[in-house]
Amino acid sequence: MPHLQHLLIDDRGAVRILTLDRPEKHNALNTVLTRELLDALHAADADPAVRAVVLTGAGKSFCAGADTSEFSALTPDDPQAVTARADLTTALHLAFSQMNTPVVSAVRGNALGGGAGLAIACDLCVMSETVRFGYPELRHGIVAAVVMANLVRQVGRKQAFELVALGEPLDGAGAKAFGLCNRVVPDAEVLETALRLADTVAGWNPLAMATTKRSFHRAADLGLAQALEVGRDANVMMRGFRKARAE
Repeated sequence: MPHLQHLLIDDRGAVRILTLDRPEKHNALNTVLTRELLDALHAADADPAVRAVVLTGAGKSFCAGADTSEFSALTPDDPQAVTARADLTTALHLAFSQMNTPVVSAVRGNALGGGAGLAIACDLCVMSETVRFGYPELRHGIVAAVVMANLVRQVGRKQAFELVALGEPLDGAGAKAFGLCNRVVPDAEVLETALRLADTVAGWNPLAMATTKRSFHRAADLGLAQALEVGRDANVMMRGFRKARAE
């Protein structure tokens, strides 16, 4: 598999591992890495041989957030550049819910700001006991903006506001208590645990898995009656699919 400028891509059976590869910057998201990751997610979703994706980071951290060294170039004097970067960031955080393929994050070290957003945008999340997960943007005079959308959908309002307003990081146990991850394990076991979860979801019928994921994300943001209609449609479709296979 290719090694892009800032992203490693490796297949392990039906699971594709995407590794953010800027360890000297704690895998901070610059424009190149953001684009490479977005393209790699789309490519994985389009590849029928890939049944699940694991997202992790090289070195000591998962992702320390946006690369603030690029901010100096994003000024009101160049509104097109500002808009383009915001659009790219938004597209990346939206991509996970639009994919048919399930994605598992394997999170160690720092997962801050945009990195915290990436971690919980994935369908399943494994964190290290010693992870530093949080939204420190206000400490730097900026706003946890795009990443707030996933956060407020996944935890209670008081917990979500605490994370963005106090800027204090959580460890693995704290993140689990907030409902932000599925498993908390020792640092050395994070990737293998994520791979085991990925192997499980990769083993299901791909159409059933894709329909489960699409129905989940549709139902999550709907009222009860509309969410039940989503389930009804999936029920009818899958019964028809199973009958067709039996014939």
